Amino acid sequence: MSEAELVLCTTRVVTPQGMRAASVSVRDGRIAAVLPYDARPPAGARVEDFGDDVLLPGLVDTHVHVNDPGRAEWEGFRSATGAAAAGGITTLVDMPLNSLPPTTTVGHLDTKRAAARGAAHIDVGFWGGAVPGNVEDLRPLLDAGVFGFKCFLSPSGVDEFPELGPEQLAAALGEIARFDGLLIVHAEDPGHLERAPRASGPHYAGFLASRPRAGENDAIAGLITLAERLAARVHVLHLSSGDALPLIAAAKRAGVRISVETCPHFLTLTAEEVPDGATEFKCCPPIREAANQEALWQGLADGTIDCVVSDHSPATVDLKTADFGTAWGGISSLQLGLPAVWTAARRRGHTLEDVARWMATAPAALAGLGHKGAIEPGRDADFAVLAPEETFTVDPAALRHRNKITAYAGKTLHGVVRSTWLRGRRINDGTTLTEPTGRLLERPPGH
Repeated sequence: MSEAELVLCTTRVVTPQGMRAASVSVRDGRIAAVLPYDARPPAGARVEDFGDDVLLPGLVDTHVHVNDPGRAEWEGFRSATGAAAAGGITTLVDMPLNSLPPTTTVGHLDTKRAAARGAAHIDVGFWGGAVPGNVEDLRPLLDAGVFGFKCFLSPSGVDEFPELGPEQLAAALGEIARFDGLLIVHAEDPGHLERAPRASGPHYAGFLASRPRAGENDAIAGLITLAERLAARVHVLHLSSGDALPLIAAAKRAGVRISVETCPHFLTLTAEEVPDGATEFKCCPPIREAANQEALWQGLADGTIDCVVSDHSPATVDLKTADFGTAWGGISSLQLGLPAVWTAARRRGHTLEDVARWMATAPAALAGLGHKGAIEPGRDADFAVLAPEETFTVDPAALRHRNKITAYAGKTLHGVVRSTWLRGRRINDGTTLTEPTGRLLERPPGH
């Protein structure tokens, strides 16, 4: 064994080659080697033996709304990254909206970084925003280190981050294609939303009707056409419509550079179970019916959907009114995404290797974080230690999110996160967090 300062041992280590008993040696915050479980540790190395608990790569969540600065009463870097660490996440990429200012210029990015510096329990990167009138800001933002650019095709819900119309989308994507950047897209067609019945009142069915699947499907179809014409890279955010999967699969087969994510709430919650007035279940696009959910699981199984990320979108309690028309939309799940997905995945015959691929390896690849997302030599020594057979019942009061609102309240989930490790240092022991030591990440050169 090469010299190491730390050796982590368990009978179940999830590696790119599968799960096996192994000893993982760590040196200078990176994985030095993955060796047999019974390999003799070097003299002086500290050994942590986790028995039969599973050693997973630290999860990478590329879709998080931290809202800091400006709306830090909704969430902040310390609380968001603390919740993430408690849930086995070691890297997140922050969305450019819901903070004030939004991340649409280099100056605004500097403001965002200043808010995060010294407050992050885990590593944090940033998406830039593509909004009307900021085409000239896109390349400077990329050079300043953002991982790509987010846009909306329909109203975002906040006035300071407007949607792109068709000509504006083409202009922004054309500019991004010139430097081979990545555009990540909230794909709902505004025409469908305008024609749909308005949501109001406590009944979830009315809200669901206001965000029809056709709105997602047509927006994605148009995005595919534009990406193909411009030879651009695009990523579909928070896919909820299973009807869009065939056209996405066909686009991938045709060579269109498109990737897709979905979220824990779409994979684990259904429209049929939402009680009247329970706006903790409200998000856009919406949680759909059970049959649609099974289509999403099939899309994950066959590779049409690339990754699973949270779309953690918090709000204060007063914004979650009992009226689905007026309540703020968003689900907070940083701390619960891993057990929620694992609970549903294991029932369908999926493995923890699948979960690690969806929630660590693929999101890391999306952001170009080649040193994250897998347990293999050279990568950062970021880990989640999971007891996959153990269960717990979700108690909102135990969550580290700033506002204790969750659609998972009272649910029994499989998978207890025993500890979380960032670059070879335990930052969460299952009950307490260390002081923040996360780094601010920049886009790797060439991504």
